[in-house]
Amino acid sequence: MNVQFKKGVLELCVLVLLDKKDRYGYELVQKISNQIEISEGTVYPLLRRLTKEEYFTTYLQESSEGPSRKYYKLTDKGREYLHELVEEWKQFSNGVNQLIKEGVNID
Repeated sequence: MNVQFKKGVLELCVLVLLDKKDRYGYELVQKISNQIEISEGTVYPLLRRLTKEEYFTTYLQESSEGPSRKYYKLTDKGREYLHELVEEWKQFSNGVNQLIKEGVNID
C-alpha cells in the first residue's frame, strides 16, 4: 500500500482503537498490523505527538510478561478530535469512491 495513504490514516486508526479501550504501544502496532502493513517506527512517534497534544494520557501498568507497560488512554479532547477525523474521513472517502466509480471500470 502507498506510504502516503498509510500515514494519512494511521492517526485515525490509533484514535479509533483507543476509543474502545486503553492499549499499550505494541498492542496498537499489532492490532493495526493485522489490517495494514506498518512498522513500529511509524506508530511510536505518532503516540508521542498525540500525547503531547493532549489527545491521550499515559499510565504504567505492571505486566506478568515482563516490565511495566505504558498504556495510552484517550482524553475528552482526543475523543472530540476523533469524531472530527471520522467525519472528515467519511467525506473524503465518499468523494474518492465517487471519483473512482466515475473514472474506473472495475467489477
